[in-house]
Amino acid sequence: MSEVPLDLKYTRSHEWVRLEDDGTVTVGISDHAQAALGDLVFVEPPEAGAELSADEACTVVESVKAASDVYAPVAGEVIEVNTLLDDTPELINSDPYGEGWIMRLRPADAAELDRLMSADDYRQLVAEE
Repeated sequence: MSEVPLDLKYTRSHEWVRLEDDGTVTVGISDHAQAALGDLVFVEPPEAGAELSADEACTVVESVKAASDVYAPVAGEVIEVNTLLDDTPELINSDPYGEGWIMRLRPADAAELDRLMSADDYRQLVAEE
């Protein structure tokens, strides 16, 4: 079974979201998603300053198997991208919930976070796939 930290929120498209103390959110892909993709070789994140809509494809991750889109879990402004992924995209494979984060957003509406899945709901989704 994939690792599913309890303190995060999740999307049906396998992104995770961590609410930070300053009201921003950190976003990445779940352990389940990185395992399904295989060894990542390239990550193309959005530009800092980009305004994203909820569920908008905003990042491409490429593995030895396939390329896949990553979707914005909530609407908001990209305030930072993980530049470590430029040279070491495999951080997503080795540490998807830590050093392998993809971007940080300033949500347009913090209430949007309430529509995301809990860890228990996400575990159930993964089990049903």
